[in-house]
Parts: sequence; structure tokens; C-alpha cells
Amino acid sequence: MQVISCLSLSGGMGKTTCSFFLGLHLSKLGYKVLMVDSDPQSNLTFYLSIGVEADEPTLLEILRKQIEVEEGIYATKYSNLWIIPSDDALNQAQEYLSNSGMGAVVMKKRLAEVSQMFDFCIIDSPPQRSQISLTVLGATDRLLIPAEVSSKGINSICRTLDLVDEQVEIEAFAGKILGILPFRERWVGIRQTRKSKESLETIRLFLEEESRPALKRIKILPSLIESEQFKKAMDSGKTLGELGHEDLEYPFQQISKLLSSSLVTTV
Repeated sequence: MQVISCLSLSGGMGKTTCSFFLGLHLSKLGYKVLMVDSDPQSNLTFYLSIGVEADEPTLLEILRKQIEVEEGIYATKYSNLWIIPSDDALNQAQEYLSNSGMGAVVMKKRLAEVSQMFDFCIIDSPPQRSQISLTVLGATDRLLIPAEVSSKGINSICRTLDLVDEQVEIEAFAGKILGILPFRERWVGIRQTRKSKESLETIRLFLEEESRPALKRIKILPSLIESEQFKKAMDSGKTLGELGHEDLEYPFQQISKLLSSSLVTTV
């Protein structure tokens, strides 16, 4: 099982959107996909139409090892797609992870227990630096960094890469960065807006000029164009293709190709 995390240290960067559509696209290709909602806001759980009762297990109980991992996995309405959901109580995991002495590897160890059941695991991370985001990063094989095409998005990339560098330094992150996924690139008709063009160019220059050598190998992936169709698809439980917007699926098609090729090389 290959673990892909959508992590970016600001809100509104497209982490849940990326997780949702990438997981759905991979499942449509026939892969068995496990989604993990590691954000206490539980948006991914909501969009996958999973209602968790107060006495039902979630990611919190899995991290605390109060249950077997399989007990916290729920089938979704989509074929080949399952989820470990979250709810507001996930915030309680912060103290446990902090005091465990092995917080950075807790998620990795738990997911390893079901690694033979799935081809891919996609983790939707919280939007801030926390014990949860650290344990997500520790479990990650391939890291996607969604970032809004704006000055806020550029700042989020910088903060996220700083965190990655810190975790590499202490050998808590051994994965690879799959790429930067620009989010909400704006077009008017057939023309890209000047602000979006400038922001994308700033991202490119940052990756080229930053002193960290590893950045020069990070790809800028095809952008998610600003469109209400993403929200419509998530709200309706349909794919973009089913709504007649196959063109918007292009970024997920390209990411899936990268992941499929890397999956073959690891088998």
C-alpha cells in the first residue's frame, strides 16, 4: 500500500478537494483505496457521506490503539473506496501523540496493519502544524502539497516545506514530494488572469532559486482551475465526468499516472 498525503499548512488550500477527487479517480481505475480523514473538521468524512455515531470508532480510537484498525474502516457508496473517518473528538489525539514518545510514527504503524488490503491510502491532513500533521507526515510515502494560486498559497508552500525539512533532518520523514498542486487558478474565458499568472511564476521562481537543492526536483503539477463544479460534484456525490466536466479531471489523471508508475516500481 502506498500512502499519499495532501498536506499544506494553511486553510483553503484544496487538501480535501484533492483527497476526494484523487481517491475517487484511483478507485474508478480499479485500485482499492483507503481514505483517512485526519482533520478534526471532518470535511472528507462529510463529503463521503459517512455519518459516525458517538459510540462508533474513528481515527482517534485507531491512533490510541483502542481498537483494531479494521474496526475503524467504513465502506463508502463508491466501489473500491473506504474511509477511516474523523470527528471533533480527534483533537484529543494531540495530547496522546505528544506524550507517546513515538508520535511521529504512530500513524505509520497503525496503517501498516492493513497495508495488504489496499493499493493506495490517501490522507487528508489538518491545515495547521500539529501533532496530527506530524504523524501524517511520518506515515507518508508520497506528499502532495496543494496550494492556492495566491500570496497566501505561496506562504503555505514555504511553511510546509520548512516542516518537511525539519522532519527529514530528524529522520521522521523518508518519503518523497510528489509535487505542488496549484489550486483555484483563475481564468476569464480562455485567458488566465494576470494575478494567477504572476502567482504561478512566483512559485516556479521560488522552487528554482531557493537554496535547498531538493526543491529543484519538485514538480508543479497541472492546476485545479477555479470552478464551482468541484463543489457541485462533491455535494452531489458524482464524479466530474458524470457532470460533464471531464476536462477538470485532468490533474487527477496525471497524478494517478505518476502514482500508478511508482506503484509498479515498488512491487
